[in-house]
Amino acid sequence: MRAGDALPPLTVTVEPAALRTMAALLRDPNPIHLDPAASAALGFGRRLVVQGPITLGYVQTMLVAFAGGADRVLGTRARFVGAVYAGERVVAGGQVTEVRADGVECAVWLDVERPAEVVRALDGTARIASPDRPVRP
Repeated sequence: MRAGDALPPLTVTVEPAALRTMAALLRDPNPIHLDPAASAALGFGRRLVVQGPITLGYVQTMLVAFAGGADRVLGTRARFVGAVYAGERVVAGGQVTEVRADGVECAVWLDVERPAEVVRALDGTARIASPDRPVRP
């Protein structure tokens, strides 16, 4: 593993049913996740806005697959920079930025594939355990 190596991307289409489930789990009654009329009233069109934990979860899932387990993801920092809507196709990706003895630093992101463009919805950094070092319990 070297700086510049790409992390294998994770591509997912956001299922609208996931928003209702996540709203219940988070006890998040915000209608922009559940009601197209509420989304439209706030300027999102009649599209349901995907909750941040779902979008961050796609990046975390991509990191876990790359790192070889959840215990090997040592930290993540993320910033939400755009909205994701139900039914959209998203791609979680990343790139190794530095390899050190105590861990591997990565840039991470989530892009939304829209008909005319690709839009960044999340960017951040992550640190994973070095592949040749065991993770302490």
